[in-house]
Amino acid sequence: MTEQVLRAVVTGASSGIGAATVRRLRAEGWEVVAVARRADRLADLARQTGAVARPADVTSDEDVAALVAEVVDGGPVHAVVNNAGGALGTDPVASGSLADWRQMYELNVLGTLRVTQGFLPALRASGRGDVLVLTSTAAHGTYPGGGGYVAAKHAERQIAATLRLELVGEPVRVIEIAPGMVHTEEFSLTRFRGDRAAADAVYAGVDQPLVADDVADAIVWALTRPHHVNIDSMVVRPRAQASNTTVARRA
Repeated sequence: MTEQVLRAVVTGASSGIGAATVRRLRAEGWEVVAVARRADRLADLARQTGAVARPADVTSDEDVAALVAEVVDGGPVHAVVNNAGGALGTDPVASGSLADWRQMYELNVLGTLRVTQGFLPALRASGRGDVLVLTSTAAHGTYPGGGGYVAAKHAERQIAATLRLELVGEPVRVIEIAPGMVHTEEFSLTRFRGDRAAADAVYAGVDQPLVADDVADAIVWALTRPHHVNIDSMVVRPRAQASNTTVARRA
């Protein structure tokens, strides 16, 4: 009897944690559909890994519907990694930008909802489906200047928590991975709108913040547990970080 080839969809795959997850899943023998807006980066990743590149914007109903139709037509779907997301700004609640809050909610929350809803029938039909939601330690506690991102990640976490209750007894696991401080090439730079000095200051003096591959390792470990084992929620931080507001830094 031949071993079943597993197939995953990874959003936000053009850089950082998403790209690292694609690489690790491919190394484990999975077929992977890598999804992101930047077609050029996806094409490079596909050449390097053998993944299938599929440009799409998870904030677009039309893009997600077309993505789902194309992927499902190509065969079973066993896992969806909802990695697309991000933070904008560090304004206090009193002066936070409504546009930034709206954009973060659209990407982190409604993007995850669109993709999950779209692929859920295929995950059920596979007989061993996984919905993995990459949240953040911001989904578990707040910090000054983080209100908009914290609100979005809390909402995204509740999608996972509620869906797990609603699917109990079905062959679909719902997994949350919540990273703390991760030094990637884009997260803080995007949050600070291209201000390199401000982005670098986030990690200044921190002994070995996580990197994208650390989180991808946790994602792939959770996905590759025996399917009766569900990793409900995993918080992953560097040793130097005890909470969202308590971080050891060298002088």
